[in-house]
Amino acid sequence: MALSEQFLETDIHPIDTVEHLAAYHEWDFERLGDDQIAMAVVGQWRTYSITLDWSEHDETLRLVCTFEMEPPVERLGRLYELLNAMNDQCWAGCFTYWGAEKLMVYRYGLVLSGGQIASPEQIDTMIRSAVSSAERYYPAIQLLVWGDRTPTEAMQVAIAEAYGRA
Repeated sequence: MALSEQFLETDIHPIDTVEHLAAYHEWDFERLGDDQIAMAVVGQWRTYSITLDWSEHDETLRLVCTFEMEPPVERLGRLYELLNAMNDQCWAGCFTYWGAEKLMVYRYGLVLSGGQIASPEQIDTMIRSAVSSAERYYPAIQLLVWGDRTPTEAMQVAIAEAYGRA
């Protein structure tokens, strides 16, 4: 059964859909308000904090996927170079580092102007893409920050994606 078959109403709130998806996938979540939900999604490298927020004003479902990181100050310049290289390869969403909060962030906004409704499959894909992007680049970030690699060397890890299973 497709995820969207569970939703027959046409006026379902996007955050309600996210809540149903979180329950369906058995992700830990907390509804922070009518227009916001936070959840924890376990990846291979770590657990990611994901927040989705509906903005009625600009009709956008915003996703923020974060994980903690406190790179040494002297490596921040190289980290920003790596983030630029990572973002060159990301067509949906982008990475940034929030220094004050000590968080690595992946952000994405799904514009639903004109009363459009996000399907459960679209929202599920948003969440899975965020986690998959974070998982793909996490080793590169670690190599650069803690392994003293250059941005180019660190990106080689992200480019050399493994296919199949051992």
